[in-house]
Amino acid sequence: MDAGLLGRAAAMFAVTNVDDLVLLAVFFGRAAGRPGEEHRGALEVVAGQFLGFAAILAVSVAGALGAGLLPDGAVRWLGVLPVLLGIRAAWQARNRDDDEPAPATGVLGIALVCFANGGDNVGVYVPAFAATGPAGLVGYVVVFLLGVAVWCVAGRFLATRPGIARVLARWGHVVLPVVLIALGVLILVGAF
Repeated sequence: MDAGLLGRAAAMFAVTNVDDLVLLAVFFGRAAGRPGEEHRGALEVVAGQFLGFAAILAVSVAGALGAGLLPDGAVRWLGVLPVLLGIRAAWQARNRDDDEPAPATGVLGIALVCFANGGDNVGVYVPAFAATGPAGLVGYVVVFLLGVAVWCVAGRFLATRPGIARVLARWGHVVLPVVLIALGVLILVGAF
């Protein structure tokens, strides 16, 4: 694998997934708000992010190899998932006691948000993957998975900065539903 391909893969990952940093910071901030369960919550965020991104990669690789798994126009409807998860998070926040720890979205919920948020990336990844050949395809996949790990570390770092952590601890129950619903609406209207 040449350095040019690796550089292109890293740049493509960063450009198409910069919005995931915000989501990861919010998810990690929510996990940190669960006293005694911070470590488990952080592992749920990482596992969910990897699971969701693995699904994006699977669809993209399949598309590059000729199997159209998502029909034209279907990506937009993936926006329903974060809207529903945002409504659920708002409902849970509204109905919980102030002393009760904030509920986690869970591995599957985070994976679904990641997949819905990155569904539009499939349209970018498929042609890039198809044009690169088998060795290049492996290079893209490896770089993208390393990128997910870097994004998780960066998201956790952002969520644990004192100023950001205070904001997320105080307002995370409001921020998460708002971010999820806004993300879903943007996906539905085709802004992503």
